Amino acid sequence: QVQLAESGGGLVQPGGSLRLSCEASGSIRSVNAMAWFRQAPGKQRELVAGHTVGGETQYADSVKGRFTISRDTVRNTAYLQMNSLKPEDTAVYYCNAWAIMVGSIYENEYWGRGTQVTVSS
Repeated sequence: QVQLAESGGGLVQPGGSLRLSCEASGSIRSVNAMAWFRQAPGKQRELVAGHTVGGETQYADSVKGRFTISRDTVRNTAYLQMNSLKPEDTAVYYCNAWAIMVGSIYENEYWGRGTQVTVSS
């Protein structure tokens, strides 16, 4: 199995920065895509940033120019650098990955348990 562990969440002032990390662990053959989602209370989970199998990145319009997704392929880790944070960025942020386990030909989707980001003065 594959586990995703998020870290780096916390309380930050508006205009501040925060970096989230997501480490994939387990008997991993390959991690083909990783993404960050977020969910605020009473709202649907939404895609924040994604890194596709082709190496392309995509961002929600609300975070373009402020957030950057990156990957460390050696450590199977994804990062989300968040700058110029706004109160509306407050949410639980979830790591998402599509990965293939060692000995398997099947790609499965995995989710982390989430990390809280609160932007407030």
